[in-house]
Amino acid sequence: MPTQRQLKVNKQLQKDLAEIIQRQGMAAYGGAMVSVVDVDVSPNLGYAKVYLSIFPIEKTEDVKALINVKTLRNELAHRVKHQLRIVPELSIHIDTSLDYVEHIEQLLKDCNPPAEA
Repeated sequence: MPTQRQLKVNKQLQKDLAEIIQRQGMAAYGGAMVSVVDVDVSPNLGYAKVYLSIFPIEKTEDVKALINVKTLRNELAHRVKHQLRIVPELSIHIDTSLDYVEHIEQLLKDCNPPAEA
């Protein structure tokens, strides 16, 4: 169970990373829309898992290759230098929950054909 401090740091990092990515713009990521879904920081605040959602899904691998973690961490350090003593190491993970939702919706459509009027 995360502590109150971890939860606050998670939200602050999510907000700051989203602003950094938004400022870089869609052109920096090959025209894909990148959003920060969640951040999960370790108990010692030294590591953070960053979950990104990428649209369109087809560009996921291309965008992941374009993301420069060192640059993100450096810009993040400038933003949180007065709040955190140590800026966490970032590890990027792709959030696939939307893919799963689409898959389930497709399965439900296939199982329930539309009723005839």
